[in-house]
Amino acid sequence: MNRPFNSRSMALGLLSLTVVLLWVLVAAFPFAWTLWGSFKLEADFLSPADWKNALHGPNTIDRTGSAFSGSAYYGAWIEKAFWKATLNTLIVTVSVVVLSLGIGLLGAYALARSGFRYAFWLLIAALVFRAMPHITLVSGYLLPFFELKIWGYLPTSIIVLVAINQPFTLWMLHAFFLNIPREIDESAMIDGCTQFQAFRLTVIPLMWPGIITTGLFSFLLSYNDFTVTSILLSQDNQTMIPRVASFLGTTQSEGEVMYAVAAAVSSIAPLCILILLFQRQIVSGLTAGAVKG
Repeated sequence: MNRPFNSRSMALGLLSLTVVLLWVLVAAFPFAWTLWGSFKLEADFLSPADWKNALHGPNTIDRTGSAFSGSAYYGAWIEKAFWKATLNTLIVTVSVVVLSLGIGLLGAYALARSGFRYAFWLLIAALVFRAMPHITLVSGYLLPFFELKIWGYLPTSIIVLVAINQPFTLWMLHAFFLNIPREIDESAMIDGCTQFQAFRLTVIPLMWPGIITTGLFSFLLSYNDFTVTSILLSQDNQTMIPRVASFLGTTQSEGEVMYAVAAAVSSIAPLCILILLFQRQIVSGLTAGAVKG
């Protein structure tokens, strides 16, 4: 009696495994292909004669004596100083995460513990602000930045990215605070803590999954941003994503395509590592924040 059931379960499990493997292969192929091509010369990776040249690398072998070459990475990182764009990205992302979490924790806690109806309407207003296209928000900052002569510097993009990211941070942290019973901080205040001490000593330790999850999403927003940083930063202060685009050139000027390929791989690799390291915290944080819908 159990054989048909077991056979059906095995077939279903095999089918599920096959679908997952196919999905992983399809999803990973663009990055794997770009990673492979970053070690080839442009004549092979973008060969108009035969796409198989990207696999075998005949021109790469002929010019370098090896099937793989690090010339694209050397050109991007050393000749074109991609390391500086990486440093700028690190400064921007860390600053945005710290400021967004610092402001968001205090604001979300106040809204979650507030009994007034204005808290709901503040969150709705924040959601509307977050839904607006970034280009419409950035354009409003241009004139004052030009008049104050602070356009082109990293703090300008940090200010705007924090402003854009703050509504999302408030909404996400607000959901996590709602899952923490109000009685916890009330008990701490009965024991002699002030409101802020109760927040810092009893509520924040319970919020770490939410803090990590929100921090990672804030990091991804600032790390992957193109609109804000490309408009508000000068050529010397570019971050990684606009810098990758600048390697591609335009229709009027020839770009350094292999530099862009190497820089793109260098930009994606940290994200993959970050997600792998914090995957448990991301899942636990998202599920914890979704309990009360």
